[in-house]
Amino acid sequence: MRGGSLWQLGQSITRRLAQSDKKPLSRRYLASGADLKKTALYDFHVAHGGKMVPFSGWSMPIQYKDSIIDSTVNCRVNGSLFDVAHMCGLSLKGKDCVPFLEKLVVADVAGLAPGTGSLTVFTNEKGGAIDDSVITKVTDEHIYLVVNDGCRDKDLAHIEEHMKAFKSKGGDVLWHIHDERSLLALQGPLAAPLLQHLTKEDLSKLYFGQFQILDINGSTCFLTRTRYTGEDGFEISKSEGKVRLTGLGARDSLRLEAGLCLYGNDMEQHISPVERASHGPLGNVEEQKVATRYGLTIRRVGFFSSGPPARSHSEVHDENGNKIGEITSGGFSPNLKKNIAMGYVKSGQHKTGTKVKILVRGKPYEGNITKMPFVATKYYKPS
Repeated sequence: MRGGSLWQLGQSITRRLAQSDKKPLSRRYLASGADLKKTALYDFHVAHGGKMVPFSGWSMPIQYKDSIIDSTVNCRVNGSLFDVAHMCGLSLKGKDCVPFLEKLVVADVAGLAPGTGSLTVFTNEKGGAIDDSVITKVTDEHIYLVVNDGCRDKDLAHIEEHMKAFKSKGGDVLWHIHDERSLLALQGPLAAPLLQHLTKEDLSKLYFGQFQILDINGSTCFLTRTRYTGEDGFEISKSEGKVRLTGLGARDSLRLEAGLCLYGNDMEQHISPVERASHGPLGNVEEQKVATRYGLTIRRVGFFSSGPPARSHSEVHDENGNKIGEITSGGFSPNLKKNIAMGYVKSGQHKTGTKVKILVRGKPYEGNITKMPFVATKYYKPS
């Protein structure tokens, strides 16, 4: 494999990331004349035919030489490599970093074993979702987490505000924002066998949601076996062929097929994440559960629909024409070859098989409620 395209890609990426490491914060410089930030691999994307577009203040590849549909299908059949360095990674350290974080998120952080992680949500004082995040307990005194770059400023301000109050009462917690690191996502059925050629560590022992610090192609990396596509895969902090460079357009199609939420579309501050929590996160989600006895007024569901694909804010009506909800994400599924969407409907109207009308540009089209994920997930877990 040393002479193969995967090794060459690893060498190229390692060189470019190494060059960026010599210039602290350099991967966040502004694009010439466009006021957009660039990742360390910007020139690499351009050289490989990446179509660069503004995305959350960054110049990011939306697709490469193949179509978004082809890229989406290829990820599920073979694999994809995404540059997601626009995301914001940070570490919390100190003997009280776990109880501090548990005041901000919906997760039993103390119950996580070192080297494991969880998807979670930052909540406000009303229990609404500020942002979603993947958190990892590296050790009992080190938490690594990644937040959405589009929410970076408000997330960091929120954490800093509560950290000051926590430390003023004697809490031991410090933080570091990893602007010196890049972040890549390798996803798909070939992700593990191909990445295995670049590291001596046995990846078969690293299961879904687990984290390890290891050497990949000569660079010390944070490696998490996680996903935003529904496929097995890895996020790597710090090819030509079957595994292709893939843009953010396909990443959105893949996460929708997997029934995964996008903050700003499917998650908002006014929607409460009713999940298990501990140590009283802001907004007391646990209290909401007990007080309402699961009496939710709205439910998130999936949809199949006819006609043009439904998009965010398309109204959902019952068969009598009464509005019962709204689409939050929608599009054409390249793998199922049909329209899919997710959104919220009134409680009681959320049962699988319920027929609905979905308004697209004011015209109603037939649809029905279905379970998610739309495409079966393939996470690597112990058998």
